[in-house]
Amino acid sequence: MNPSPATNWTHRPEHRSWLAAETARLLQFSARSRHPDGGFAWMDERGRPDLGRPVETWITTRMTHVLSVGTVMGIPGCAPLVDHGIASLQTNLADAEFEGWFSASDRPNQGEKRAYEQAFVLLAATSATVAQRPGALSLLEDAVATIESRFWDDDRGLMIDVKSRDWSQQEPYGGANANMHSVEAFLAAADVTDNPVWLERALRIAQFFIYQNARANHWRIPEHFDADWTELPDYNLATPAHQFRPYGATVGHGFEWSRLCLHLSASLTAVNGHAPEWLIEAACGLFDRATTDGWQGDGFLYTTDWSGTPVVSDRLHWVVCEAIAAAAALHRVTGDEPYHALYRRWWDLAETSFIDRDGGSWFAQLDSSNQPAASVWSGKPDTYHAFQATLLPRLPLAPSLVTGVSHGLLDT
Repeated sequence: MNPSPATNWTHRPEHRSWLAAETARLLQFSARSRHPDGGFAWMDERGRPDLGRPVETWITTRMTHVLSVGTVMGIPGCAPLVDHGIASLQTNLADAEFEGWFSASDRPNQGEKRAYEQAFVLLAATSATVAQRPGALSLLEDAVATIESRFWDDDRGLMIDVKSRDWSQQEPYGGANANMHSVEAFLAAADVTDNPVWLERALRIAQFFIYQNARANHWRIPEHFDADWTELPDYNLATPAHQFRPYGATVGHGFEWSRLCLHLSASLTAVNGHAPEWLIEAACGLFDRATTDGWQGDGFLYTTDWSGTPVVSDRLHWVVCEAIAAAAALHRVTGDEPYHALYRRWWDLAETSFIDRDGGSWFAQLDSSNQPAASVWSGKPDTYHAFQATLLPRLPLAPSLVTGVSHGLLDT
């Protein structure tokens, strides 16, 4: 059943205007994160650049992506910041000797190359290319070459997680997180390069993590594997609140994968005329499991164990962002009112608890009482998840976000 025009927020110009205003507010905050030494800074809880931290590649790539979208939208001031991000990715964050990208600008962190950062370099490069910024196409070509020669395992159909700086060694670990963000980057690359091989690769990743593993695990996504891709269910049991590799099932990833399955289905259908039916089944199953396990009535858990018992109860802003985007996507596909009701409810949560009208952006983390906390994430590192949550409900599921904006599909 579809909601009535009075309750269907995504069809109302007033709601779209509210989303557009939040988009603009987040772009203004993003501009403040320019680091004087190159790239973009980690922002503290008051919205000030923390210049005592190194420049993180994942932050610089995410902010370059966000500001590239802002450039495509025609927002003045974004383009020079994109150029600033590209320059950093071609200098202080790039490995001139062995190629690829370091995890950060400080020397101790330059000993390894992680697929997580390389995927975001690809995403930033595709967005900057669509924004027609100088150096973007060269960055895109370098990102493609690095992923194809160093990280993509074509025999497995998966991304290798971590390699040594000179590529000679590989960490005996395989992760869902880097592969999930690779799916997002591959969808964007398929649009920008007009090469369907990226869709095929994205589907192979989803087949392993979602169709093969999550589907057999009551739609809870196994996140950690050994070098042979055997599941490690107790990985990081002693450090369950890890920022990138937490123990157990990560609630927000259930929502994020749900949405990505829908994007992948729509992209495959646009190119091939069809897509595997299980992608829609998976999107619904992942969403329902994440909601059942994670939603506490006034916020989302960070993680649960494999039976759905809470492990880390603090609330992270990116989880509600992905829940909002997934609810909008499922409502678009199914027309079912419960998804739209949750979309409305979760935007209410965002406005009343996470959006910081005084300090800017969103609080990165709240405790179980919805008060600002910092046990997992301190400050306000980047705007990527919140920014996309304001745009994805206003766009079709395909093409990818920056291409959709460039084609004038926003709010159509």
